[in-house]
Amino acid sequence: MGKRKGGSKSLASFTEKSRYSNGYLAADATVYGADNAEVDVAEERAESSNLVDPPEVEALVGSDKTSADYYFDSYSHFGIHEEMLKDVVRTKTYQNVIYQNAFIFKNKVVLDVGAGTGILSLFCAKAGAKHVYAVECSLMADMAKEIVQANGFSDVITVLKGKIEEIDLPVTHVDVIISEWMGYFLLFENMLNTVLYARDKWLINDGIVLPDKTSLYLTAIEDAEYKEDKIEFWNNVYSFDMSCIKKQAMMEPLVDTVDQNQIVTNCLLLKTMDISRMVSGDVSFTVPFKLVAERNDFIHALVAYFDVAFTKCHKLMGFSTGPRSKYTHWKQTVLYLEDVLTICEGEALVGSMSVEPNKKNPRDVDIILKYSLNGRRCQVSRTQCYKMR
Repeated sequence: MGKRKGGSKSLASFTEKSRYSNGYLAADATVYGADNAEVDVAEERAESSNLVDPPEVEALVGSDKTSADYYFDSYSHFGIHEEMLKDVVRTKTYQNVIYQNAFIFKNKVVLDVGAGTGILSLFCAKAGAKHVYAVECSLMADMAKEIVQANGFSDVITVLKGKIEEIDLPVTHVDVIISEWMGYFLLFENMLNTVLYARDKWLINDGIVLPDKTSLYLTAIEDAEYKEDKIEFWNNVYSFDMSCIKKQAMMEPLVDTVDQNQIVTNCLLLKTMDISRMVSGDVSFTVPFKLVAERNDFIHALVAYFDVAFTKCHKLMGFSTGPRSKYTHWKQTVLYLEDVLTICEGEALVGSMSVEPNKKNPRDVDIILKYSLNGRRCQVSRTQCYKMR
């Protein structure tokens, strides 16, 4: 599965297995100069004084660890934060929520969970917050402190480096908790439980959590060409049978953008979460679904996406990560089916989806999909398991 994003989340976008990729130069890479002569990168760094980084910066920009080594380490690299900050739908929505609803923040104590670069804390400070506690566990916390100081908010924003579950706030209660905790498939990385922990420990009785509502949706798509390229490819690799890898590929949901013209069925609301009231156990659930075909077509995959809502604002605000909405870095989550379903208009694909954090690594997500189709041209019943990791 493709991984991403920020605040305090999971594997960086540069490990993403999607139709798009980002390249980073390894510390021991070989490059070529203008005259095509080989250049040793390490030697070049040593000779250039402006490339000699202090240890803390070196830890941020590049070290022996890869993005897959540790959960929080993936958020130490600036690249993942750049991707999130440049996600206009995401960042501008938060900015508008804060600036257009200053009454929520004016003279209030705010807790920013998974602060990353501190952008949400800066928005809150500018909106008139009495004080903002920005908690970030990755090494980006050091950069956030510099950013806060550089922008003149050191007296309003306190950056705390550490895990929410382990730090001590200088205050006993906060008025507002803000966080951009959403992962792929909404729940990947399981940062929601961290927000709930902070809510239960520090939020006053009539306090506000932002965002406070999220909704998970499901639809079905035709995706023959890409499934052939991504999944069926392993059946014959330069005349060799590598279908054992195909089984693994089928189990890993793909994070990618889906063209709205690929959608074959209705888009169904699977699950709504009220962040103000839910408990940590609510991240595990089983829900039924019924997807009705809107035209004669083939179904190769189911697609999940989510909406985010800020209902405590003066006017309802939020955004969608769906295929009919403007692009976000969350994209959509594609779950390929073992069967190609031939479905006629009006026929229904029915089943259930079970979701729960992985028992060994709660930041991963296990998904069990049960589905059946009893149509004129296709009858099938199957259970498939997926692992987002």
